[in-house]
Amino acid sequence: MTQVSDTHGPTRDHARGAILGKEGLPDWLDPVVRAVETVRPTQLSRFLPPADGAGRQSAVLVLFGDGTRAGEDGKESGRGPELLLMERAGSLRSHPGQPAFPGGALDPEDGDPRGDGPLRAALREAEEETGLDPAGVQLFGVLPKLYIPVSGFVVTPVLGWWREPSPVGVVDPAETARVFTVPVADLTDPANRVTAVHPRGHRGPAFLVESALVWGFTAGLIDRLLHFAGWERPWDRDKQVPLDWHA
Repeated sequence: MTQVSDTHGPTRDHARGAILGKEGLPDWLDPVVRAVETVRPTQLSRFLPPADGAGRQSAVLVLFGDGTRAGEDGKESGRGPELLLMERAGSLRSHPGQPAFPGGALDPEDGDPRGDGPLRAALREAEEETGLDPAGVQLFGVLPKLYIPVSGFVVTPVLGWWREPSPVGVVDPAETARVFTVPVADLTDPANRVTAVHPRGHRGPAFLVESALVWGFTAGLIDRLLHFAGWERPWDRDKQVPLDWHA
């Protein structure tokens, strides 16, 4: 994986414009940057990539924005720092209907999964799924690879700063049902936090935000980021939401 240099300067991939660097990030992202630099795989999930190398290599884009919007009067307003999410189409074979980070499997043209491939894949998939302009995204960190047993994906979370926000929305309804942003303040609000309970007995953190139940891999990753960034607030883990058998 392309690493941030000791001088915090950017590393550029001229083939696809991928950038990994920390210069110019807003101060409020400092706790996230520190968390990315220090967190260990086992602190993120108990599901880690198979030792034999099995699994389909993929990447997701964990994109933070400042949430500001220009109104008709030209003044900027917003809901504060936010994350970009999408809702997967209900017809998809893997994780249908689930809110998720933009992302997907690596294509051969993305390059080496052990190198810069996940960076390219995260940006490419985000563009294909949400219409995001990758030129306005500054990638600043990569988390350890994680594993989703139910689908066999080995996922590299790639973190980015939405330096120059661009319009986003559904590009292909066959892949994406909707695209939306969630304020970090809503994710940390204890009133929006629940434990999702699968009929098989599995339990995990979940979020009731933007008329959606965010659960599974995405919610687990958000939960860990909030925790290790020091943004987590005490919440009632006994407050449960049951999932159905189609989840």
